[in-house]
Amino acid sequence: MIQPDNPFKIAFLLSGSGSTMENLLNHIISGKVKAKISVVISSCENAYGIKRAENWDIPYKIVPFKTYKSDLIAYSNKISAIIDSYNINLIVFGGFMSQYIIPQHYINKAINIHPALIPAFCGKGFYGDKVHQAVLDYGVKITGCTVHFVDQNYDTGPIITQESVIINDSDTLDSIKEKVQNLERSLYPRVIQAIVENRVIVNGRHVKILKEI
Repeated sequence: MIQPDNPFKIAFLLSGSGSTMENLLNHIISGKVKAKISVVISSCENAYGIKRAENWDIPYKIVPFKTYKSDLIAYSNKISAIIDSYNINLIVFGGFMSQYIIPQHYINKAINIHPALIPAFCGKGFYGDKVHQAVLDYGVKITGCTVHFVDQNYDTGPIITQESVIINDSDTLDSIKEKVQNLERSLYPRVIQAIVENRVIVNGRHVKILKEI
């Protein structure tokens, strides 16, 4: 399937299955998100997200983190050079497991979605099922997801928006995961479209979205 040709260009960063990217692409095809994923960058050579990029005829680059892990600056510069070559408007993280030092010209132009309510259950080592297991073990009554700008540390950039779900006594890791993923599939594309429409205003750590998303 081929995306419509939109002037707003996204670089999508992933390390795994690419399900978040696939969800965004479906929103692009439906016209709910008026953007185009111009390039996919994977930190893993065998990520299934690469196959998804091929299926959608999207250019992709593989920048293996294991090759650069002793030199994070060189790794980040390599990624930035690729992104720069595509004249990108927004960097979207979707299951990107490697640290990337955001250059100054992409500050507040790179976003991530985290499967918990930041600042709880976040930071280095908190990803995927580890987040949901920690939520379950701690016994909290509410969890959710957070869309935030990416800065130089794990999960510390300004929060754009959050949505929550109730945790019941009968919930398991899998049921919590399903609830949160349902939120993510709806929220992330809506935030991206708000950014496309210049409705996301940043003032330091405070972010305002004009009109409801």
